[in-house]
Amino acid sequence: MDSHHRTFDTVNVPDCIHYIFGSCIIVIGTIGVLGNLLVLYAVYSDKKLRTAPNFFITNLAVSDFLMSASQSPVFFVSSLNKRWIFGNIGCKLYAFCGALFGITSMITLMAISIDRYWVITKPLQSISSTTTKKNTLKVIILVWLYSLAWSLPPLLGWSSYIPEGLMTSCTWDYVTNSPSNRSYTLMLCCFVFFVPLIVISYCYICMFRAVKHTTRDIEKMGGCRRKAYEAHQQTVKVEWKLAKIAFVAIVVFVLSWFPYACVTLVGWAGHGDILTPYSKTVPAVLAKASAIYNPVIYAIIHPNYRRALAKSIPCLCLCCLSCIRRKDLMLGSISDSSERTLVITRQSLGLKPKVMSSGENIPREGCCSIGRSEVVSLAQLVVPLTSVVGSSRTSGLGTHIV
Repeated sequence: MDSHHRTFDTVNVPDCIHYIFGSCIIVIGTIGVLGNLLVLYAVYSDKKLRTAPNFFITNLAVSDFLMSASQSPVFFVSSLNKRWIFGNIGCKLYAFCGALFGITSMITLMAISIDRYWVITKPLQSISSTTTKKNTLKVIILVWLYSLAWSLPPLLGWSSYIPEGLMTSCTWDYVTNSPSNRSYTLMLCCFVFFVPLIVISYCYICMFRAVKHTTRDIEKMGGCRRKAYEAHQQTVKVEWKLAKIAFVAIVVFVLSWFPYACVTLVGWAGHGDILTPYSKTVPAVLAKASAIYNPVIYAIIHPNYRRALAKSIPCLCLCCLSCIRRKDLMLGSISDSSERTLVITRQSLGLKPKVMSSGENIPREGCCSIGRSEVVSLAQLVVPLTSVVGSSRTSGLGTHIV
């Protein structure tokens, strides 16, 4: 029989179960598509968002958008028909896309963590390094190539892509107890889930420790530098809160994929016979739902993205006006505190404060440029300002706060 017209098995469950899962997946897909499209539109409509660090968030939105767009409609249609109806080729293509985009999201999160770890824990090296858009694009290309390298093997004979769970979606074969399937499942779980998770955890632990140590070092300063710390102390507390909010994105993503990783490892251990269609399908749906969390945590609540969307889509601003006002006030206090800290620090170092012309506004976003001679003296004070929402970058002689 032609593989394209191969008839797949069905699962004996009530029809309502298929409809329930189909309804859940189409809701998840719709939110994922719209949420990530909003992120991409914000970047397209506002040039200020096209910075090197934001390229990673944009790449995350692209992979999550493609995950939602490629997985949810197919899953939904199959659920309505209560079986897989797209043939063997469709099954392989569906599973390949799910693997490619899911792995890309995970590795992109790891790249974001490494990027922020480098800036926060190694400010001097970051200042002297060439963190440009070109280098960021190279990293993103490597992320996609790495994901492709782990998505292609089942198409080439190392394991295979087959229907799973309620037989309305497809994934790699983690149930069949063969050397090929077991080796691929183990390597995949290690190198696209557990290793990135370890790297992400290490990066965030180091970032939190760096912020705490920097605060402790500034507390020991005397004289005029003590004034800089007192003005900056409140900003550090707020930056801690923002860093924790960003860390939620990692936790939510891991929690979304962890049940699926556990199920695949049960199959790898040779106990696939204890897995029911429900125990396979529920984790798969949770994993696909990971695409709707990142745009909310990383972008929609980010003040700069939110402002860009409010300018382009006023009705979206009206829907969350009170939330925007409250968070913008908090952002304003951060900016004011950061500006006061910079002014006090310049004075404590005997530098002439920068005088703004009468028609020039103090920038709330963008960059604050400092001279080369000031970089080393201000390095310790720059660190707490380079947390997640205020991720910093350097270009030329200036430190750029995104």
